[in-house]
Amino acid sequence: MPRKAFITGITGQDGSYLAEILLEKGYEVYGMIRRSSSFNTARVDHIFGDIELVFGDLTDGSSLNQLMRT
Repeated sequence: MPRKAFITGITGQDGSYLAEILLEKGYEVYGMIRRSSSFNTARVDHIFGDIELVFGDLTDGSSLNQLMRT
């Protein structure tokens, strides 16, 4: 069973690099992006088919709780 990783800020510089590294190590990668932010996925376009993006807000504990259960 593959390990899973959840990355907040996956479309940023550090998050996108971390996603690449974890994919190379065989992880299933999930990344959170804010609903209010512009949909800028340029840094992860080359791995877009290998990751799953979810919308969320770090300031909303209930949405984070629900995301972690799925």
